[in-house]
Amino acid sequence: MLELRPSCEHCDKPLPPESLEAKICSFECTFCAECVDTLFGNVCPNCGGGFVPRPIRPKRTWKGKDSLEFYPASTVKKYRPVNLEAYASFAKEIRNLRPEER
Repeated sequence: MLELRPSCEHCDKPLPPESLEAKICSFECTFCAECVDTLFGNVCPNCGGGFVPRPIRPKRTWKGKDSLEFYPASTVKKYRPVNLEAYASFAKEIRNLRPEER
């Protein structure tokens, strides 16, 4: 079950469960679209993976218990701004590889 983290790990921008700005990698590192596009170029600063839009969990229950009502979003922030100099060195070798080639 995805945590649906509440904010961007780098800039702390709020990313509520319905946000279309939330991007995640396969380890669920969570960043806003602006940071992913302008700073990280689709390379996760934590693991080197690529990003995809975070899915939207239904607000209300339409079937079974599959909704925010029964599986609420996390309220625990993982605010850990990225050292952009260290990131540049880390991403240098892999930024030109597609995520599936990393």
